[in-house]
This record gives sequence, C-alpha cells and structure tokens, in this order.
Amino acid sequence: MSQFQYVGKTAKGRMKKGSLAGESKREVILTLREKGIAVKEIQEVDASILAKDISIGNPVKLRDFVVYLRQFATLLRAGISIVDATAILSEQTESKALGRALKSIEEELRTGNPLSEAAAKHPKVFPPMFTNMVYAGEVSGGMDEALERLGEYFEKQHKTKQKVISAMTYPVIVGIVAIGVVIFLLASVVPTFADMLEGLGGELPAITKFVMGASNIVQVYWWLIILVIVVIVGFISIIRQKSYSKYYFDYAILKLPIFGKILQKATLARMTRTLSSLFSSSVPILQSLAIVEKVVGNEVVVRVLRESRTSLEQGKRLTEPMKKHWIFPPLVTQMIAIGEETGSLDAMLSKVADFYEDEVENATDRLKAMIEPLMIVFLASIVGVIVLSIIVPMFEIYNNVG
Repeated sequence: MSQFQYVGKTAKGRMKKGSLAGESKREVILTLREKGIAVKEIQEVDASILAKDISIGNPVKLRDFVVYLRQFATLLRAGISIVDATAILSEQTESKALGRALKSIEEELRTGNPLSEAAAKHPKVFPPMFTNMVYAGEVSGGMDEALERLGEYFEKQHKTKQKVISAMTYPVIVGIVAIGVVIFLLASVVPTFADMLEGLGGELPAITKFVMGASNIVQVYWWLIILVIVVIVGFISIIRQKSYSKYYFDYAILKLPIFGKILQKATLARMTRTLSSLFSSSVPILQSLAIVEKVVGNEVVVRVLRESRTSLEQGKRLTEPMKKHWIFPPLVTQMIAIGEETGSLDAMLSKVADFYEDEVENATDRLKAMIEPLMIVFLASIVGVIVLSIIVPMFEIYNNVG
C-alpha cells in the first residue's frame, strides 16, 4: 500500500492538506470524496521520507542555502559533474539538514535519477522554486545558469527579508524592555512608596491613585497578564495555520499604518521576483503562478493569484483580477500588461521587483531613523509618569509641612 499527499477542498469551501494510504490514486480520491473532500492535487510519496522529514519551519537557513547555490554553480562551471559537486557540498555545508539531504541526493544521482527528482523528495529543504528551475535547467542544458539565477533570487529574498525584520525588531525589543521596566517599577518600587504615602495621610493626587491602582493590579493579577499574553500568541499561531483565517490576519497586517505599506512592498517584491526568475527559466506560466502561491507567504495575494490563474485558463489576461484589487498598485499591473503585450514579462517583472526591493530598503531605513527617537520618548514618558506619581505627593507634603 502506497502513501499519498493531497490538497483538497471541503464541502464548506476550506482548503485541506494531508496524507492518506491507498492502493492507487483513484482509491484515495474516492475515499476522500466519501469524506466530502474534493481533491485538487495528489501525489505519491515515500512513507519513510514522510517519517524523516518531520520538522518545524524550514530546517535550512536561507543564508546557508544561498551559499550552497553559489558554490554549486561555481563547481559546475569548473567542469565538475553534478554527482561529484553534490558529494563535495554535502561535506562542506555548515547546515546539518542540508548536508543530510545532499548525501541522500548523491545516492539518488548515482542510481541515475535526475537532480530535480531527487531534490523533490526533500520538500522541507528544497522548495518548489528550486526543483522547477533545476528541472528547466536540466531540460535546456543550462544547469549552471539556473543555479546562478536561483542564488541571485534567494540572496535578494534574504536581503529584503532581513531589512523588514530589522525594521520590526527594534520597536519590538524596545516595547518588551518598556513593559519589563514598567512591571518592575509597579511590582517592586511603587508598593514601597505607596505604603509610606498612605501612612502620611491626606488626599493623594489623581496620578498617584492611578499608578497605585495599576500597581495593585500587577501584584494581584500578574498570572492573568501572563495568561492573556500566552493566549494571544497561541491564537495568532493557530489562525495563521488556517487559510480562511490567515486571509483576514494578513489583510489586517497590510492595513497597519506605516508597517502595512512596508510589508505590502516586500510581498510584491517577493512575488514579482519569483515570477521573473521562473519565467526566465522557461517554467510554464500556469505552473509558475501555482509555485508563487506557495511561496509568497500572504493569503491576500494568494487569492488574487488564484483568480489570475483562472483568468489565464479562461483565455483572459493575467492582470484582469489584479486591476480590481487594492494590493496591486497601477505600476505592477501596467508593467505586467506591457510584458504580456511585448513578450518580455520576465524583464518587466524583474524591473518591478528591483523597484520594490529598493522601496523596502529606503522605507525601512527611514522607519528605523524615525522610530528610535519615538520609542525613547515613549519609554521615558511611561517611566516619567510613574516617577511623578511618587514625587508629586512628596512635594505637597513638604509644602504643607513648610
């Protein structure tokens, strides 16, 4: 009995992924149909591989993958065979997961299997983007060019991703520090002065009452605060795993002030760069769109791309669904339309990707320059309020005594 991985849609219209054992594809499709799942994609896989590839997230860092692609292309240009190059890189790479995958691929290559087929058996390490472009390189005889193009693609993706992460990291770190300082002051410092001020008698200022009330809440309900944070993080993790709820989450993120625009530009840069690289490697357009849907990482864009794929299948233009959606600015749709008319879609998409990658870089630099003083003022204001709540009643007591 074989193992099959499938992607289907339930009776309620929800996408469902999973694996099921059966004697044939037809048997599995019929079984799923009885369960109310309409199969969209299905493929046979090795059950032992499914057992080995259980991991959380991508086991290979993008930086290590880029180094591997660059070195692989260099070795092929130097006249070394694919088998020997794979053997060399399996020993040299710093990533243990990548090294294990390359050793397995080396064995497959020595039995006569092509690289694209061997790599497809390790989907956690080698994404669909890699296997499809490698396959195109095998067919055209330009494997080194395909790998060089892949290296450039993943390198630019890594650079854009790091820019966005660095822009988001600073306010998050400062925010966590601010929360830690406030909790420390409210739980340790304020109670000491509160007992002293209450012992002196008299009417306390409103700011002092407010801070003392917040201090009491932190001391009594600290466990509830931690529980709320854990619940929120868990809830976000769960909704991001479901396509129907992830759509609304991604939509809300894109509508955030300042950050939403940066994430929108980063998503468009990723989408156009991926499509451009696939078209340059002569991957069919419908197959390219299906790959982009898996790697773009934003459900709002994914839904529009599905509509665009359907539009192409019906003989219409790629840009028709895009023009109707706010996430695609006129620059994107117009450049794609020009590329469709002139037959230079890969070049047009590459120019759009260059533009948005530069936009992301400039926007993140401006954001970091703007956020730094704002976060410092924010932290100083919070600490200042707590300090004033203690100092103000002391001054009043001093004046009354005087």
